[in-house]
Amino acid sequence: MEVLGNLPAPARRQFAEIGPVWGRDIPRHRDLVLQLYRPLLAAAPKSDVRVIRDIAYGADPRQVLDVYRQPSASGAPVVIFVHGGAFVRGDKDIDGEVYANVLYYFARHDFLGLNMEYRRAPEFKYPCGGQDVAAAVDWARRHAREHGGDPERIFLVGHSAGGTHVATYAYDPAVRGLVGPEVKGLVLLSARLRADALPGNPNADAVRAYFGSDESKYDQLSPVMHGASSSLPVFIAIAEYENPYLDVYGAELFFRIAAARGRAPRFLRLPRHNHISIVAHLNTEEDILGAEIRDFLATEC
Repeated sequence: MEVLGNLPAPARRQFAEIGPVWGRDIPRHRDLVLQLYRPLLAAAPKSDVRVIRDIAYGADPRQVLDVYRQPSASGAPVVIFVHGGAFVRGDKDIDGEVYANVLYYFARHDFLGLNMEYRRAPEFKYPCGGQDVAAAVDWARRHAREHGGDPERIFLVGHSAGGTHVATYAYDPAVRGLVGPEVKGLVLLSARLRADALPGNPNADAVRAYFGSDESKYDQLSPVMHGASSSLPVFIAIAEYENPYLDVYGAELFFRIAAARGRAPRFLRLPRHNHISIVAHLNTEEDILGAEIRDFLATEC
């Protein structure tokens, strides 16, 4: 299946039109992309996957997760997905399709999928997102076997701000402490790996809401500054048409890790896709990114 090959021709033309101007009106373009993918996701296979919703992994009402599994699952590797939302918005299941599609996809390919919710800014600031990922990992290590999963094979997949929280959990010494991340690897999809409030960042106010207003601390709080000290396997993926700077930050983390290790980590720039479609297309017929992720996870299992 070619990139965007599962979309009808008019939709592919719309993608071509909005791609170069994606950052000029992200909310409108996001809604358009979701509208284009909803019919494909609604028709995608789901019947062989069982879902248990809103299991608490912490005391806050937003500290819940959904479990996606095949009935026959036993000893399956675990994928925990962390959605985006610019730190101040977003939900694990927007409309019954996104971001449920990500976990349906992994469950259909013999993983135990966990779709986690987390606390949001401005009420909850850095490092709460990374701490919530740590709490969800702890829940998975204690309960994965009850749902057919292997607690010794847990992987984290984070998109956008969710990628920030995943990378903060894995890399930031203020969160991981002396124990270190108890997972096998990371997949960072269009992740915000630097805290920035640059004029070209349309989510600058949201960054301030989560990381605080003191921009002199942003380097210290940015996962990209700590990733080179980690030996954890990582797969970094960006879209051709990203929210401003996110592709640059993904490339920066790639370089820093490659330079530190003397060997490049896995990296993919998904052509013709944008910041939302990079996750919205999973569990459709297009399986380019999904197959790359599964190969990465199989290599590290």
